[in-house]
Amino acid sequence: MRLVGRIILIVLAIVGSLTLAIAGIGTFAALKQRPTPLPKQMVLVLDLNAGVAEAVPDGPFAQLSLGHTLVMSDVVETLDRAARDPQVTALVARLDNTSFGMARAQEIRDAVLAFRKSNKRTMLFSSSLGEMGNGTVAYYLATAFQEIWLQPSGDIGLTGFSAESPFFKSALDTLGIKAEFGARYEYKSAIEHLTQTHFTKESREALQLLIDSWSRQTIDGIAQARNLPAAQIRTLIDHGPLLAEEAKKNGLVDRLAYWDEAEKAITEGGAKIVSLNRYASHLKPEPSAVKVALILGVGTVQRGSSEDDSLTGNNIMSSERVAKALRDAVKDPEVKAILFRIDSPGGSYTASDAIWREVSNARAAGKPVIVSMGDVAASGGYFSAMAADRIIAQPGTITGSIGVFSGKIVLADLWKKLGVSWDEVHSGQNAGIWSSNTPFSADAWDRMNTILDHIYTDFTSKAQQARKLNAEDMDKIARGRIWTGEAAQHNGLVDQTGGYATAIVAIRDLARLPSQMPVNLVPFPRPKQPFEYLMEMAQSGRLPDDVRASLAAEAKLSGLLTTIMPLVELVGPEKAELRMAPVNAK
Repeated sequence: MRLVGRIILIVLAIVGSLTLAIAGIGTFAALKQRPTPLPKQMVLVLDLNAGVAEAVPDGPFAQLSLGHTLVMSDVVETLDRAARDPQVTALVARLDNTSFGMARAQEIRDAVLAFRKSNKRTMLFSSSLGEMGNGTVAYYLATAFQEIWLQPSGDIGLTGFSAESPFFKSALDTLGIKAEFGARYEYKSAIEHLTQTHFTKESREALQLLIDSWSRQTIDGIAQARNLPAAQIRTLIDHGPLLAEEAKKNGLVDRLAYWDEAEKAITEGGAKIVSLNRYASHLKPEPSAVKVALILGVGTVQRGSSEDDSLTGNNIMSSERVAKALRDAVKDPEVKAILFRIDSPGGSYTASDAIWREVSNARAAGKPVIVSMGDVAASGGYFSAMAADRIIAQPGTITGSIGVFSGKIVLADLWKKLGVSWDEVHSGQNAGIWSSNTPFSADAWDRMNTILDHIYTDFTSKAQQARKLNAEDMDKIARGRIWTGEAAQHNGLVDQTGGYATAIVAIRDLARLPSQMPVNLVPFPRPKQPFEYLMEMAQSGRLPDDVRASLAAEAKLSGLLTTIMPLVELVGPEKAELRMAPVNAK
């Protein structure tokens, strides 16, 4: 197995190196070419089917696989600039059934509604918003556009929300695997998929409140945009999905047509179609714009300086990287404020605490810190945010989850079934506390509970101080509960609802800038380009650590033990997790 893994590693390394070399050459060639001038009159095309990401993942493999995916901050800024550009006559978007989180859909929706204030035409074309799938969030996003055109063979998958989760306890029991975890407190459900066979009462309550809030936000938004009664939207949801003719008859779409017909209609008068990416590539910072550091905290919060997963494109919110970005922004005399964008379900307690400290230090140094939350900023994601001067979340953001869990997977009975025996020697009564071969002893559980109590007290006391809440109110909103951004504003966990545009207003306020002062968001740290990774490899003669780790992980593809190891590695030594359970809502 080791030999096979090495062969796979070598092959992938060679392929990756060649890919990087080609990317480096391509990048160099692109830099040598001058961009084609934009037409005098243009219709911008926003291709939402390519997706809109919070951040471009680090690592060459992830960047090369990203394709034409748009970045949220660029979409918001570009639409704002386009609204004021007389050369831009209209905006047309293409959206079929791309999956968006609720807050991400609201961010794009807000940007389109702001663009509409310029009185320029907006149209969304879809071949099908559903097609045997749930298109509720996609249709909600579509209603930001003045016109919705649907292919005659398409449908509108307006069916509402549901949340579901698999539970593995019975399967683990069959295999002889036991999950031993402790949590603070009853709403902290991140490990229940391993310890339960169904939702607990508290988990069900929290999820129901979440999807009820999303449902109300969606119905209200659609009703207002389409000028229809909310009661009618609820009825249509209960009868969904809707065929194209049914959707048009009930006022959900404006016209049934094909893309060539929509393209012809939107370009009447001689305007040329230009992609949003191409248009954005021609934009330059506005004169006299104030420099604001944009720091992205996207993905699982982890200790150290780990880069993102270069193969899968999964983002990692590295404590060292975020901390250094905050320090660099503080040292830069041109930076007037810091916009900290968070989209994270949480992770390591110590990593979250390290980020909290740097946010506190930035404020103490006189640099205003504004947090803008994406789809999720919960548990460790909220811990990282709570020291900011101002916290802004979309109404549909998932936040809160103030709590902690820790524990381990015990494989003792599995080894017996497999005929595998273990032996050990130790020094110290709790030397084997994190071993997956033995359950927690009574003394080990005592230490575990002491640690969990300490972390929970630290989390809640810092939240109380930052949000100016008393202990009684904090207890009502903590204990692992999750909240939408709308509810979080009501209970004091966030200050405002909104997205990037709201955050920019807050920046001008806190930095004492004129209300119309242009703002230039500058990423900290500067993202690496694929050719830079190529140069690193050429200079060092080896793969970067993040690529090596990813390739090694991908090489573990066979055997029973590799099936079990992800469970074993879920919680390792000295690892307390501030993480919320994944919400598989549709």
